[in-house]
Amino acid sequence: MPIVGSDGRILEDVEVDLNRPLMTVTPTLDGDVLTVLANHDGIFTTGQLHRLLARHSEEGIRKVLRRLTKQGVVLSDRVGNAFAYRLNRDHLAAGHIIGLARLRKVLLERIEHRLESWEIPPIYAAVFEAAARGGTTEGSEVGLLLIRPDDADGGRWEAQVDELMVEMTRWVGNDTRPVEFTEAELAARAYDEAVLRDVARDGLTVAGSHTWLAGHLRMGKG
Repeated sequence: MPIVGSDGRILEDVEVDLNRPLMTVTPTLDGDVLTVLANHDGIFTTGQLHRLLARHSEEGIRKVLRRLTKQGVVLSDRVGNAFAYRLNRDHLAAGHIIGLARLRKVLLERIEHRLESWEIPPIYAAVFEAAARGGTTEGSEVGLLLIRPDDADGGRWEAQVDELMVEMTRWVGNDTRPVEFTEAELAARAYDEAVLRDVARDGLTVAGSHTWLAGHLRMGKG
C-alpha cells in the first residue's frame, strides 16, 4: 500500500501482514504481543505467550509486557507466583489495537460479502498460500482459489474476478492473484495440482464448503 507525500512522490510501500497485522504500524515485538491479547479475552502468562510467539525470546516478551503495562495498555494480575496479562480494553487505544489485530477476519468477511453478491457465484472459494498458513511477509501474494460452474459465462465471470482482485489489492496492499478451475477441471486434475492440496490442508474457505472440496480431492485420488 503506497504512502504518498504532499508532493505526490511515493515515500514507501506498506503491505499488510495478515498474520502480524500490527506490523502495519509497528514492526516490533509489541505488535505481536498486542495481537494475541487483542484477539482473546483471557489472560496470558509470559510462558504462554512465548509458546504462541515462538519466534521471540521469553525475556523479550517479558520486557514488552512490562513496558506495555507501564503505559497502561496492558493490565497485569498476579496468579500464584506468576503474573498474567490482558489487554486493557478500557484504554483509549484499545479499539484501534483490536481493529488492527482483526484485519484478517475483516478481509475474509469482505471477500465473503463480495462473493455472495456475484451474479455468478463460485461453487467454492478459499484464501490460500502465505496468508492462510501464517507465513505472510512483505511482498507476498494473497491467493484466492475459485471453482466456477462449468456453464458459467466466461466474460461475466472474468469481470467479477478482475474487480475483486483490484479490491483485494486495495484492501491489503499485497499483490493478489486468482487460481481458477471449473468443476470439471477440478474433477480431472484434483491430485495433480499442489495448490488444491494446499488449500484443502490450510485454506480459509470464503464460499462453499470445505467438505465439498475435500470430497472431490478424495475422488480424484481414487
